[in-house]
Amino acid sequence: MILLLLGPPGAGKGTQGELLAKELGIPKIATGDVLRAAVRDGTKRGKEAKSYMDRGDLVPDEVILGIMREKFEGDETRNGAILDGVVRTVPQAHGLGLMLAEIGRKVDKVLLFDIDDEKLVARLSSRTVCEKCQHPCKDREPGTKCDKCGGTLVRRKDDEPEAVRNRLRVYKEQTAPVIKWYEERKESPLKIDADGSLEEVLQRALKTLKQE
Repeated sequence: MILLLLGPPGAGKGTQGELLAKELGIPKIATGDVLRAAVRDGTKRGKEAKSYMDRGDLVPDEVILGIMREKFEGDETRNGAILDGVVRTVPQAHGLGLMLAEIGRKVDKVLLFDIDDEKLVARLSSRTVCEKCQHPCKDREPGTKCDKCGGTLVRRKDDEPEAVRNRLRVYKEQTAPVIKWYEERKESPLKIDADGSLEEVLQRALKTLKQE
């Protein structure tokens, strides 16, 4: 089974992707992770991606999809995968669909982690990270010490309330067309209420998948 995760920044889809991967026994694939791995391993596509990164340019979708194809042609994803951050725009959704079709596969389910904007703003603006080890902490004030390494906790600029609201506006502008694109292909995203504990949200996702 190939699952595609969608959701606004801070909805927890990355963490839920890891939990779902353990529950379902399939790997979680995040764009950034496979990109870094390809560059580190010096694959043909990895070298191509590195040439863009070294110039400070964005890596084109076709290069990223080429790296994704390498992943799906390997044994690791034989039983499926959970895709996190792979699709953010309609061209990426279209490209992913074409790439998978070329190797006889497809996205089986799309999960949309949904949460009220203001709850997200409150969640993200209460988050601090260690400036030394980048360990995230919740409900800890900036200036206090990290439990993990003793470094100083800071609030990232993009976690300030207005910055979060701007990130949400950008997300909606990009993702609303993606949701519509999947709906038009009879692949409507399955909405998961992302407001709750990690375990609560995980169980909602698993229950939704079993019902489909």
